[in-house]
Amino acid sequence: MRKSTKSNKQSLRLRLKQSWRLRRKIIWVKAPDVAKRVRFLLSTCEITWVRPSRLHFIRSYYAKTRAVARIWGLNRVWQMALAEEPSYVIEVIAERYDQLSEIEKDKVLLHELTHIPKNFSGALVPHIRRGKRSFHDKVHQLIGDYLSKKQR
Repeated sequence: MRKSTKSNKQSLRLRLKQSWRLRRKIIWVKAPDVAKRVRFLLSTCEITWVRPSRLHFIRSYYAKTRAVARIWGLNRVWQMALAEEPSYVIEVIAERYDQLSEIEKDKVLLHELTHIPKNFSGALVPHIRRGKRSFHDKVHQLIGDYLSKKQR
């Protein structure tokens, strides 16, 4: 019985090793089309706390995630170490994001922009917030404002 367990572990290791070789590595490229769209959304929805010059946009291919897009913040430790100002990177996952309609893409980007706090510190606002308004209320408000302005 012990032998079969050992051989099962070895075969599992072999299969994992082979599947690793078949996987593609993530490819990141700049996404100027997303940058243009976000700048349009910032002006349309009057999102004044975000500094467009400190936003960067990446499109990733072959990412193993269920997310459509992600936001990355340059936190305080890295800001101090690199002598940089707060910055954010919005990453869109090409396989998921590119299939969406224009309105759905805008909703995804507004969701990611909502993660940026009002003080633009490099930190991120989590989905769960305590206080008067929740994160999702803020997202729905931004999307509602955007859709009402788009229909005009």
